[in-house]
This record gives sequence, structure tokens and C-alpha cells, in this order.
Amino acid sequence: VQLQASGGGLVQAGDSLRLSCAASGRTPSINAWAWFRQGPGEEREFVAHIRWRGDRIRYTDSVQGRFTISRDTSKNTAELQMNSLTPSDTAIYYCAASRRSSGNYAMSWEYDYWGQGTLVTVSS
Repeated sequence: VQLQASGGGLVQAGDSLRLSCAASGRTPSINAWAWFRQGPGEEREFVAHIRWRGDRIRYTDSVQGRFTISRDTSKNTAELQMNSLTPSDTAIYYCAASRRSSGNYAMSWEYDYWGQGTLVTVSS
């Protein structure tokens, strides 16, 4: 499975962005999608995940209410709608896919496939 992330860019605080992650290859093996991010000088952190059924959606506290994760099984894509962006959201965003049928889904080691990352920069 190969993942291709897109949609990053430079925006101002309060703006919105929509990230997309397209999967190719043996996509039926994907049981969960997630987005992680890594800010300047920081470790990679969990942002959101969703299972392929569309259930078990979870967000990290800092994005709850502002970000929405979704997936389209017919298109083999996952998306992250980001609203009310703040400078603290500045990071490289990575999409990830897991073959695990169960799990916490908030840990990077649970994911088997990773996209290349897309940069989101939010100016104040």
C-alpha cells in the first residue's frame, strides 16, 4: 500500500484547510486511517483516527471540535478537514494506515503505511 498526502499550504490563523490521503495498492488490508503531525522541534503526535467502517473516531484534545476526519472507502481516501487553524497547528502532517483489526489506533507503531507528509503553516 502506498499513501500520498496532499492539501497542505500556508494559511492565516482562523482559516481552513482540507488534507487528503490517497491509497493505492492492496487497500482492502486497511482497517484504520490516521493523521499524525510533527511540529518544528517536536516529536510526531497523534491527531485523529477513523476505522474503515467509519466508526471509532478519535481526536487529540487540541483539535477536538476544529478538525474532522473522514474516509471514502470507494475512493480509498482519507481526509482531514481543519478549521479555525492556529499557529500551533503548524506542522508536517502525515497520513497513516493500519492493517490492525483492533487497537488503540493512537500510537504510531500501530500503523503499517505512511504518506510522505504535507506541510501546513499557519501564520498569526
